[in-house]
Amino acid sequence: MELHLFLMFAATTAVIISSPGPSAILVVSQGASSGLGRAIFGIFGIAVGGMIYFTLSATGVASLILASTLVFSIIKWIGVAYLLYLGCKALFSRSALIDIKPGAPQKKRSAFFFQGLFIMLSNPKAMLFFTAILPQFIDVSKPIVPQVLIMGATTYALQIPIYCAYAYMGERLTRGGIKAWLVNGLNKVAGGALIFAGLKMVGVTISR
Repeated sequence: MELHLFLMFAATTAVIISSPGPSAILVVSQGASSGLGRAIFGIFGIAVGGMIYFTLSATGVASLILASTLVFSIIKWIGVAYLLYLGCKALFSRSALIDIKPGAPQKKRSAFFFQGLFIMLSNPKAMLFFTAILPQFIDVSKPIVPQVLIMGATTYALQIPIYCAYAYMGERLTRGGIKAWLVNGLNKVAGGALIFAGLKMVGVTISR
């Protein structure tokens, strides 16, 4: 893979991952409520979900999914429902997205992992991104498999530190104690952002 193609791919992917979205909101909330040490499991879940979509795109399976309006719609509406659920939970539930109580029982690490995995897999934009972006950076005059492996490893390597930075930001919000009104405000902001993301996802369609 040519160096300039690799650098362009890495820069493009880093910008997309860094853009605030459902995954970023989730890891900020996990970091704020449980710290980076536990949020890292949610980040691994997001990264695994990203790798699943990457693999599907690289093998052409995603193209088949995108060709099926029904399958794509199912994935999209599951994602919309999940984001709206998380948003409403943060806004109205007593067990909010950011739940900070002294001595409160911690969720299992697996719960963080599967929450991250599900929020990534229920976001069809990730599949659209990989399906659209991969062909742009592949040099067809050279072996394809090594290039795909390099791009996959790069995507994974970028997701971990970027989302860790988001989780650390969330942890910093609560370090040294936090006022109840601020927790409530953070929940309202996070909930509103997730609902907004869910409503935006309604408009995601397959370009023909």
